Amino acid sequence: MLDRKVAPPVQPLARVTLPAADVFSLPNGARLHVLRNDAQPVVRLQVVFKAGKWYEPAPGISLLTARMLLEGTRTRTARQIADEIAFYGASLECEQGFDRATLTLYCLTRHLPKLLPLVLDVLTEPTFPDPELEQLKTRTIQNVRVERQKSSYLAAEQFSHNLFGSTYPYGVKFDENLFRLVTATQLRTFHQQRYQLSQSEIFLCGDVADADQKLIGELLGTVVLSSEVKPTLPAVALAASAPAQDYVLLKGSLQSSLRIGKLWPALNHPQTHELQVLVKVLGGYFGSRLMRNIREDKGLTYGIYASVNPREHASSFVIGSDVNATNTEAAIKEIHFELSRLQTERIPEDELQTVKNYMAGKFANELSTVFEQCDKYMNLVFHDLPTAYYSEFVERIQDVQSSSLLTLAQEYLSINSMIEVVAGPRE
Repeated sequence: MLDRKVAPPVQPLARVTLPAADVFSLPNGARLHVLRNDAQPVVRLQVVFKAGKWYEPAPGISLLTARMLLEGTRTRTARQIADEIAFYGASLECEQGFDRATLTLYCLTRHLPKLLPLVLDVLTEPTFPDPELEQLKTRTIQNVRVERQKSSYLAAEQFSHNLFGSTYPYGVKFDENLFRLVTATQLRTFHQQRYQLSQSEIFLCGDVADADQKLIGELLGTVVLSSEVKPTLPAVALAASAPAQDYVLLKGSLQSSLRIGKLWPALNHPQTHELQVLVKVLGGYFGSRLMRNIREDKGLTYGIYASVNPREHASSFVIGSDVNATNTEAAIKEIHFELSRLQTERIPEDELQTVKNYMAGKFANELSTVFEQCDKYMNLVFHDLPTAYYSEFVERIQDVQSSSLLTLAQEYLSINSMIEVVAGPRE
């Protein structure tokens, strides 16, 4: 009879292999990356441009350009675009990030040939109509005003500002006055400079047929705009100095939000896997040290985390939590305690093995679909990682020793090297 008081044995995870992509250079200079999996008759097409916040000449331009792509072209209105997408049961959206902008299409494989002309139209013929632009500005400003009533938003915003600096693209705060000044002409210029299909990376994954691949090459791989303008990028540098402790006042709030962290090595750092294990031990899963101490033992918060935010030009490490305002100092004290403990005590082997098992299992689960596999592959491309980065992941984390984590904690988790931001009602 099954004894449910005894946990099932943990089986070691075998080597996980990330499927290789087929890469094709298209006639106009773009690259097409194809990952095939016919488990389901669906495909995802992503066209990625260097058009994120990092590249914008003025605040708000990259965000508005990305969101305005679906607001009308020379041959289709926004309503017609939405109706055509809905007719085929597809999904089409353009997202802007810190480094890049991505147009993403999900659809059934059989509908891809019918939707590709729409994708091409959206990418190459947007009109940026003024009425829709003004409505988008108004909605965005209203949304930010709502978010700025939340301590978590204010803490995260100020933390990035202090960590990267007021002029660094990752640290620039949203300014609604500057945002209102953005014009359709600026968006057209940015689009002309940054949404060049000849400079894009195209990712196609799912149930991909040879005919689909050929059609994409014919439609997206031959377009070259007649007047390509070489954009100029301003010189940017990380903040030379920032306040070690900062406070953002939010009157009437019952809680405080904490953000503690620092700049962090990029994913291509030679000890990146060891650093990931260290962060996971500290606050990367429900049984982490921060959770056990500050949530389970002290009851100061519902949740607390430690994570790394990898970006192409600078990465960051951050500890974040929301606590009752009266518990702010106590929570910070316990965070400091856990950081210090990692620098003075070796992690017990049983705890370390639990974290390794968790990371290996979570990693395998994150590769369960071809879309997730493609996401990992895109990280290889955009973060300049070796092709074996993910294939060796399980082996590398299983080889991590507590002695090396102690050394890394002493090098990277010093409290004196971190920035602290609290947003809430100052007592």
